[in-house]
Amino acid sequence: MTTTAHTTTPRAAAKSVDDIRSEFPALQRLHRGVPVAYFDGPGGTQVPTRVATAMTDYLFYHNANTHWRYATSQETDALILQARTTLAEFLNGAADEIAFGQNMTSLTFHLARSIGRRLGKGDEILITELDHHANVAPWRAVERERGVTIRTARLRTEDGRLDWADFESKLTPATRVVAIGAASNALGTITDVQRATKLAHAVGALAFVDAVHYAPHVLVDVRAIGCDFLACSPYKFYGPHIGVLWGRREIIEDLDVPRLDPAPSESPEKLETGTQSHESMVGAAAAVDFLASIGRPESPEHATPRITAPNPRRRADLERAYGLLHERASMLLNALWSGLTSIHGVTMYGPPPDSPRTPTVAFTLRGHTTDEIAESLSDRGLFVSNGDFYAQTVMERFGLLPQGVVRVGCSCYTTAEEVDRLVEAVGTLARVRG
Repeated sequence: MTTTAHTTTPRAAAKSVDDIRSEFPALQRLHRGVPVAYFDGPGGTQVPTRVATAMTDYLFYHNANTHWRYATSQETDALILQARTTLAEFLNGAADEIAFGQNMTSLTFHLARSIGRRLGKGDEILITELDHHANVAPWRAVERERGVTIRTARLRTEDGRLDWADFESKLTPATRVVAIGAASNALGTITDVQRATKLAHAVGALAFVDAVHYAPHVLVDVRAIGCDFLACSPYKFYGPHIGVLWGRREIIEDLDVPRLDPAPSESPEKLETGTQSHESMVGAAAAVDFLASIGRPESPEHATPRITAPNPRRRADLERAYGLLHERASMLLNALWSGLTSIHGVTMYGPPPDSPRTPTVAFTLRGHTTDEIAESLSDRGLFVSNGDFYAQTVMERFGLLPQGVVRVGCSCYTTAEEVDRLVEAVGTLARVRG
């Protein structure tokens, strides 16, 4: 797994795994008498207390609609601005470039329709086989509605990576949009989206990046990537169910966005339809605060703030936290990969641990359906997900439909002991029909 450069700080010892785990009430759960180990993070992580506290604090003390003249409405406006500011610090963008929506899928459909209003026959959009279909179906809809041509860059099944030669061959002067995932939610593959963005801009195309699976593991820097739009999902990094879309202000304001009149026509509200989930915006900011806290000390007062205020140190705190999390995740990934590959009958999919990847692995076990594997592991308090994860093209290319794979993801609260439990349980299951 790769991550951004990070620095160490002399002013604090980083949080231990036990410190981190103490913030997650879900980790106290027992299933059939044993503690639950949550390996389902790629589909949605557990939530620390501070996120729920921030959300209920908003609902109890500030709940209102926006842009009116009374106190709670003005407090809501301030909290939304602070949430935009915090997410901007997280992505290294600007507050007036952060739009919220129900989820990444709905935001991408909305954006694709807006971009598509200017496209027609002869125009092309380039997607990839590695992507979650939330970054496929919206562009296919533009194809149907506007008559554009969709080109698809191939996945290399030998290592689970993008075929760059095929990608470049399908990028033409007619390409208007390149839509690409920064990390595969099914295989854990990290793709060089900075390279893809440069290639897109070289032919005059916009670059849209799906960072849903990437953002929990690598600190996003939209300026370094150079893309025009980037989407992520806070519920994949310890927040509530909400989507976030960053976009260049000048491009957002130039788009022909489907909207009500007289709804705001300025960025970023131009991209937001109707009344948003204000409590989820606040919760998303609290999730970023939680991540930043992993590499820094904090007082009890800071741990559950009523208002998530702008913090000029937050980006540096995030860099330190992500550096620490990368080191821990690499150790867990190595143990998980070596343990599973040693089991007779297990087949692993995606790049090995020494490649750019996230701590998310996909596998099958000969003689067992993925449903059987997931149910057996659940009986042992090991919660994993299985199926295609809306990455159906990936599964089709590997010949794994309809069952798909078992997906195991390590999160900030995952321990080495939990990895050992999982490997032992898969080994036990393998011996049943070995």
